[in-house]
Amino acid sequence: MRYNFTPIPHRPSPFTILMNVFYEEDGAFKAGSVLADNTTSLQVESTHGKRSKIKAASVLIRFQKPDLAGFMEAAQQVADGIDPDFLWECCPGEEFSFDALSEEYFGHAPSPLEGAGVLIRLHHSPMYFYKKGKGKYKAAPPDALKAALASQEKKRRQAELQASLAGELENRRLPDEFVPILPSLLYDPDRSSIAYRALVQACEASGLSAARLLEECGALPSSHDYHLNRFLFEHFPKGIPVPEACGIPGLPDLPMGDAKAFSIDDATTTEIDDAFSVSFPENGNLRIGIHIAAPALGIPAGSCIDLYALKMLSTIYIPGRKFTMLPGEGIDAFTLSENAICPVASLYIEVNANFEVVSTRNALERIEIVSNLRHETMESDKRFEREMGILLDFANKLESARGKTGNLNQVDYNFHVENDRIAISERKRGSPLDKVVSELMIYANTEWARQLSEKGFPAIYRSQNNGKVRQDIKPAPHQGLGVSQYAWTTSPLRRYVDLVNQRQLVAMIRDTAPAYETGSDEIPVIMRDFDQAYEIYNGFQRTMERYWCLRWLLQENVSSTSGTVQRENWVKLDKLPLSCKVPSLPEMAPGSQIMLELSHVDLLELGFNARFKERI
Repeated sequence: MRYNFTPIPHRPSPFTILMNVFYEEDGAFKAGSVLADNTTSLQVESTHGKRSKIKAASVLIRFQKPDLAGFMEAAQQVADGIDPDFLWECCPGEEFSFDALSEEYFGHAPSPLEGAGVLIRLHHSPMYFYKKGKGKYKAAPPDALKAALASQEKKRRQAELQASLAGELENRRLPDEFVPILPSLLYDPDRSSIAYRALVQACEASGLSAARLLEECGALPSSHDYHLNRFLFEHFPKGIPVPEACGIPGLPDLPMGDAKAFSIDDATTTEIDDAFSVSFPENGNLRIGIHIAAPALGIPAGSCIDLYALKMLSTIYIPGRKFTMLPGEGIDAFTLSENAICPVASLYIEVNANFEVVSTRNALERIEIVSNLRHETMESDKRFEREMGILLDFANKLESARGKTGNLNQVDYNFHVENDRIAISERKRGSPLDKVVSELMIYANTEWARQLSEKGFPAIYRSQNNGKVRQDIKPAPHQGLGVSQYAWTTSPLRRYVDLVNQRQLVAMIRDTAPAYETGSDEIPVIMRDFDQAYEIYNGFQRTMERYWCLRWLLQENVSSTSGTVQRENWVKLDKLPLSCKVPSLPEMAPGSQIMLELSHVDLLELGFNARFKERI
């Protein structure tokens, strides 16, 4: 016969005396009642009823009394009452066990609570006692303990200082300690410093960015200078170089040309690099002159002004301000100022009645600059109407020869800052003025690149292949311009690459040795440094243009505006060179016109919120 029954779990008899254990598990002390002792392992149960299997070697104290309930709390109270300094004084010089030290400390065989309390104090005083095994420790050497305590005290003082600094920031007061380190704290903080940790703590408490919190503390009186100073901190840590009074070496004796030249620039241009002339030879052809300022004639490589220009490498442009590549005396000596006789490198182009090039000629000479024409007043200035008509016809011929046509859909933007107010205007690319200047500059840069290449003079060339523009010491086609070779030579007052190429051009025209010899490392080094600087400067210019666009939105109190969809969720605002992501934008084809609601313009983070309003 079979009997089915359910086993009854073993419950200790009320007359059974339970054994309790104090043990270490995963770096922590615990206590529990023994349910089963298997010699090498024990099954224990905590006061909360949790059962676990532990190794017998983990047990430090076995006891029957006191009761397990409240044991750990009572042991912690014993530990809290033990002075680690006095306990360290009681230690022998060699390794010891906790029970031996407990007996020495209490003066009698320790109770389970006293032993557990000493163990807890030993375990939580690692500066005083080094753990050497189960229940075994060794007192720290006096010198090591002194150093550890000093370090602990230092950390305590640092924590107090951090809390104090963070508290000042949270109350929108700038701590005195922050004043001398503000630039590094904003742009390149030492993340282990107390000041930075206090700033992070205050930012977390306030929910603000570091820049915004410091602004509210009065540390950033100008949002404009916040961005400008970041650029200077990263790329000119000693500040923009201060030009010395170098003086211009004497210019060579140059012949006087008969051209009467005029320049075409906007009103803010002070570094006037290029001018044009038109004359009428007796053979019935036209002679068009492209005249480029010639600092290479008076600023030799390695001279005082040249070393200044080499540090800058390019003029840095931002709305309302610029940092010129040449110091003021260098600009004054060579800019093509109105009613001045100026040294120039000239390219004369003789063309027939169909504006076909018959011949070209180079000249290093002095010419008279009769006028500096400005875009803003050209419509009302009729003095050079005939010459401008000829130049425009020639520009159209050049453009057609390159296989290019002007793109009137592209727009350039002019920024004008006066008295801290910004005006932003549009100018369609491909206008007659733009075409005349750009086409003649492309022609000069292409022609002089060809001549330098054929002569074998090292130069810095620009090329474009598959949309990627690069610089090289060897000529290559520029697909975007539709020319076989191209080199920047027409802005030597504003770009160091042009100055380098002009030095080579001057040597070529004079039929002398080049300023930079073939195989020299100078040109590759200059080319590399210029590429890096030019990319940084352009990025900074874009940043500051975005800043002034946002300033314009605030200045004009713009809360809604039209825009054009560029791609998924991206919209370009009309009348501004400003694009933004619009998460609420429904699916629309690129080119769609929409209205946006704008809010929360942030001049520090250079952002704003844009919400789709309606389709136009």
